[in-house]
Amino acid sequence: MESTLKADEKYRKNPDGIISILENVQRKYGYLPKKVLETVANETGSSLVDIYGIATFYKYFSLKPRGEHLISVCLGTACHVRQAPLIVKEFENQLKIRAGETTVDKQFSLETVNCLGACARGPIVVVDGHYFSNVNKAQVSQILKKTRYGLDRIDIKKDERIFPVKLRCTNCNHSLLDPNYLIDDYPSVRLTISFGRKHGWLRLSSLWGSYNNESEYDIPVDTIVNFFCPHCHDELIGASSCPSCNAPMIPMIIYGGGLVQICSRRGCKNHMIDLINGICVNCENRHTCSFIKPEGGVWYCEEYI
Repeated sequence: MESTLKADEKYRKNPDGIISILENVQRKYGYLPKKVLETVANETGSSLVDIYGIATFYKYFSLKPRGEHLISVCLGTACHVRQAPLIVKEFENQLKIRAGETTVDKQFSLETVNCLGACARGPIVVVDGHYFSNVNKAQVSQILKKTRYGLDRIDIKKDERIFPVKLRCTNCNHSLLDPNYLIDDYPSVRLTISFGRKHGWLRLSSLWGSYNNESEYDIPVDTIVNFFCPHCHDELIGASSCPSCNAPMIPMIIYGGGLVQICSRRGCKNHMIDLINGICVNCENRHTCSFIKPEGGVWYCEEYI
């Protein structure tokens, strides 16, 4: 812990600095141990009450060890009237724990939250950042089964739903691909992001269907992030909202025609792709028919095939 505090000495005695220190502690231990918080208070000259105030205000922080998978069930008004308490009870029965607890094998932690921002699609359940909408009791066992299997588990080389896309900025039309920084063995999608008072880089996989990404800063789950083009520096923001969590969708142009939109909320996996009016790179015609899987990152229309 001592080295963490020394590394963050420049952040001492200001709220943003305390948050940075607590983020480091959370990454190291998976939660905020009481003894470590006491050390943070002593080393920064802050009161323990203030430290706990910050730790309990932000959902990202936890004062108890969490399981490998975090399940959040919304009990906001819209979800509550749609029988969300029964969903909580079903999770409790199947996991044999109460809300706020972690299973004995440390696999699952269950919590309830006041609102997840997707009231029209309630009851809402979020597992490790994956949103499940209109959940009923019968779906609880399936959600747990999918989680145990791996919500992000994909075979990039064998899954035919995974394919490369070449993306451009919707404002300046500059390519967003970075051939010098690979993710999934393909050029990554380079973006600039900001959240809170942090401003840095983010790189996404250019394979449609892969959620692998890397960023300059750890982004807490549920944080809504602002996206910018690294070339013209204009903000990338669309007119639509995420149908799952209501956060703004971020648009990017597909080379050859079409549009990709990704949710701006950290953890939400709702991405959309629209190929209507795309241009076939072979016959150079604009089509409203369906496009098939691309070769080399560009689209081929049914008419050409």
